[in-house]
Amino acid sequence: MREAARAQQLQVTTSPQRWMMDGQEAAELCYPQLLNSSCRRSPRPRTEALLLYALLSSITVLTIALNLLIVISISHFRQLHTPTNLLLLSLAISDLLVGLLLMPVEMVRVIESCWLLGEVMCALSYIIGFTLTSASVGNMVLISIDRYVAICHPLHYNNKITRSRIEVCVCLCWACSLLYSGLILKDHLRQPDRHNSCYGECVVVMNFVSGALDLLITFIGPCSAIVLLYMRVFVVAVSQARALRSHITAVAGGSVTVTAKRSERKAARTLGVVILVFLMTFCPYFYPSFAGEDTSNT
Repeated sequence: MREAARAQQLQVTTSPQRWMMDGQEAAELCYPQLLNSSCRRSPRPRTEALLLYALLSSITVLTIALNLLIVISISHFRQLHTPTNLLLLSLAISDLLVGLLLMPVEMVRVIESCWLLGEVMCALSYIIGFTLTSASVGNMVLISIDRYVAICHPLHYNNKITRSRIEVCVCLCWACSLLYSGLILKDHLRQPDRHNSCYGECVVVMNFVSGALDLLITFIGPCSAIVLLYMRVFVVAVSQARALRSHITAVAGGSVTVTAKRSERKAARTLGVVILVFLMTFCPYFYPSFAGEDTSNT
């Protein structure tokens, strides 16, 4: 009798403890109603989460505001409808869409560590991200080509770089970006959750060949073209400046030569910093491909 009473008392005392443990485990899940198949949260301290929300929200608002200002300015003023500004408009639109569509979603995913928007939005987020990234890189390559022709072949610029040709190039850039994203993510679009290990996860996995191809097409190739074009622009600009200053060196004396060399070094440093920052901002996006990982993004 005593043993039965003790067992009953032990059962009564442990049941609330078990209920509390189940409640704590459920609170750590992305989907508490799916105890056996839900991913676990990686909760951040409240202060850290609020600071991250404030910081990333500020960056998002700033990105949207500045790119929207560029879009409105170029679209509104007819005198700004030049071929170069059309390329800048296309780049601003791609960056504006990044701020509107991608940054808020990624901000919530990074801070909350759970994907709560479903399988369809998981597939759309990747196709939009790949498309906008490819379009941005393509626009920057087109801008580099435009500047190369303007500096290195100024007499042929108006004949080669026309508004109609730029419009065709911009349309092709966006169309190719969308087509490329659809091809490289076709398996993910057919079954968005094929690589998810639990509910609350949004993962895309590419094999080594696809990852290497993506790295070559959207990073190594365009970045190499941009660096080479701008280096050529810098060399031609420096040679033209030296030829221009050679006519006044005899009149002004050696001070012009010293000033010229300083300005050339400053221009070289500026160009180097711009290219370095550009590469540094893109490297984290392609880090899995550099590291030889199969998962392109998580």
